[in-house]
Amino acid sequence: MDASPELRTTELGAGVIRRSTLLADGRELLYYDDPGSALGDERAVDARTLDERPETATMRQDVLSGDWITYATRRQNRVMMPGADADPLAPQTASNPSEVPSRYDVAVFENRSPAFGPALTAATANAPAAVDPPRGLDDMAHLGIGRTRTSAGRCEVVCFSPEHEGSLGTQTVTRSRTIIEAWADRTAALSALPGIEQVFPFENRGEAIGVTLPHPHGQIYSYPYITPRTQRLMDGIARAAPDLMTRVLDAEQASDRVVLQNEHWTAFVPFAARWPLEVQVMPHRHAADFTELTAAERDALAPLFLRLLRGVDALYETPTAYIGAWHQAPVNIGRDTVRMRFELTSPRRAADKLKFLAGTEAAMSAWSAEILPEVAAERLRAAIDTVPEVTA
Repeated sequence: MDASPELRTTELGAGVIRRSTLLADGRELLYYDDPGSALGDERAVDARTLDERPETATMRQDVLSGDWITYATRRQNRVMMPGADADPLAPQTASNPSEVPSRYDVAVFENRSPAFGPALTAATANAPAAVDPPRGLDDMAHLGIGRTRTSAGRCEVVCFSPEHEGSLGTQTVTRSRTIIEAWADRTAALSALPGIEQVFPFENRGEAIGVTLPHPHGQIYSYPYITPRTQRLMDGIARAAPDLMTRVLDAEQASDRVVLQNEHWTAFVPFAARWPLEVQVMPHRHAADFTELTAAERDALAPLFLRLLRGVDALYETPTAYIGAWHQAPVNIGRDTVRMRFELTSPRRAADKLKFLAGTEAAMSAWSAEILPEVAAERLRAAIDTVPEVTA
């Protein structure tokens, strides 16, 4: 780049400071400083010489299901389980030209090999316009043989810590609260981008899930369509009642599947859990996504969330691989009926056994489970009881 990019500073909720800049190839980089952070105001400039950003991937429609499949072929070459001296998510050093130039508390940046983007449906400052973009939800829903579109959208990496190893559950309450503020801030910004229909923060944890980096991190996908899972939920709400998610929460709170609860949130094993380990966390008040949570709800989420994740790890002598998914309402429709929720799923059905998706699940999406949800909830409650209240 011809000149050093400007570092823009913004104060967010809970005392979190956001500092935004650009990486050497024009990708956006955002630092989220913990309240009272000792990092100071300055950040190093990314002085690397990088290749041009890859062309945006292409989506193809499966006409038999209506699903859109993205072909992000460059992701085949991404780094696999590097050592600490080559960690691409650690702060840069003289010997490790990583993705983040400075020491940080929490860092978010555009993925270098994204499944969606960098092109959007209309050009923005840091992204070109898509060659053949989606043309809205009606275009995405239309069925036809041989239909393709540019995989317009955006994918971001969320680094929970500068340390090489760990997970979301190993962070402090203060750091967890900073991450929640970052999720809310990114949900707002990504929802405002042209052509984005749904924003999805998530954490893949553990090699059994397919994680390629041990560094504690998650991702945020911004889709140019509403995902199949959310479409099915919205279809169910339309068939049942607009307040379906409120009724579900009421039923779960009255059951023996609740594993953790506070003033604003309830964590429970759902009535018809598919996975050996499956937990949902739902706010007591309707909120479509992170942007609609109050400061009190965000504050209450941080320690409850950590205790749940640490309870999952207390089930066995070794950490458990999982997918931690934040389901949020679509950007433009369904926001008054689709309530945000966290869903943790793991294939681990015993200390040394995994559930594999075979014929009936993988081919037909017809699930057969081995563990009753009530039994799974009892086990998880017992594990959580061994975890102290999380206060720091």
